[in-house]
Amino acid sequence: MRDIVPAFALIATLAVTAAPASAGWTLDPEHSAITYVSIKSKDIPENNYFHEMRGQIDDRGQATLILMLDSVETLIPIRNERMREILFETANYKEATLKAQVDPKLFSELAPGQVKRLAAEGQLSLRGQTQNLTLSFLVGRLDKDRLMVATAEPVLIQAGKFSLSPAVEKLREIAGLPSISEAVPVTFVGTFVQTPAKTQ
Repeated sequence: MRDIVPAFALIATLAVTAAPASAGWTLDPEHSAITYVSIKSKDIPENNYFHEMRGQIDDRGQATLILMLDSVETLIPIRNERMREILFETANYKEATLKAQVDPKLFSELAPGQVKRLAAEGQLSLRGQTQNLTLSFLVGRLDKDRLMVATAEPVLIQAGKFSLSPAVEKLREIAGLPSISEAVPVTFVGTFVQTPAKTQ
């Protein structure tokens, strides 16, 4: 099957709970996507993705992206089931969470049509483990109330750093494959809609 550790990841994606009295940004899942590539038998790549995610960016620039692991899609039902049960253990771990801090002034300074490349330090929490990640992403303002955030380069997730190596090996044995890569590139593109500030 596939190794896969989303990460979620992600990556350049943001979001979190909006501050009560200020405007923030909320992820529009219908116009967003997070995908990863699993590589089996040394050189056979396969695209995978997740159906469900949510996220926000608050007025302080604190961002959080939450990925629902049950929504993994590998295009093969039995493989989806094995991913949920063996790799992600979704009975115990429902979500993967990526958090990052960015300069909140960026969003107010961006003009419609303008795009900036940024770097940020993030933390990915997956199946009870948390690891630091360096994120490189593009932020563009689509119009007055919408932002686009996308990874400028894939986020590389290492299965071993999240104690997933035994699960990847089990998937390999079940599938009868010579190998499954433990390094997974993850890409993200998301649309964020401005959340109106709450009145006092």
